[in-house]
Amino acid sequence: MDMESSVPPGFRFHPTEEELVGYYLNRKINSLKIDLDVIVEVDLYKIEPWDIQDKCKLGYEQQNEWYFFSHKDKKYPTGTRTNRATAAGFWKATGRDKAVTSKNRIIGMRKTLVFYKGRAPNGRKTDWIMHEYRHQTSEHAPPQASPLLSSYYFLAMF
Repeated sequence: MDMESSVPPGFRFHPTEEELVGYYLNRKINSLKIDLDVIVEVDLYKIEPWDIQDKCKLGYEQQNEWYFFSHKDKKYPTGTRTNRATAAGFWKATGRDKAVTSKNRIIGMRKTLVFYKGRAPNGRKTDWIMHEYRHQTSEHAPPQASPLLSSYYFLAMF
């Protein structure tokens, strides 16, 4: 999808975390229409971070952030571990997950990931950082049990 032609000049997309999870991710996982279709879907496991910006280009100006949806990929068919590997490297979680709140209620969680070139444990850290958002209603609860709710993540890359 060519996003340059679908948004007016001067358009800027700077949603808050509450908007990302409470509106965009919530509507995506519930198959509801999003008013302005500005977030593309990519297969995060078949694309390298340096190629994502071309797929997620929005408007006419230089961007430092790219937003996209991606399906959750499991490392093992019967397991719960998430596969975060690409052909050139892998995304590694760093720090603690942060709660995303709306009206003092937890509506989701944000995980920060850093891209490493190569294979674990010998990968080389890069400057690519991504925030992975998931729909969740409690900081200590596991992600939503519904297969549909846990099948999409909203991602923002910096």
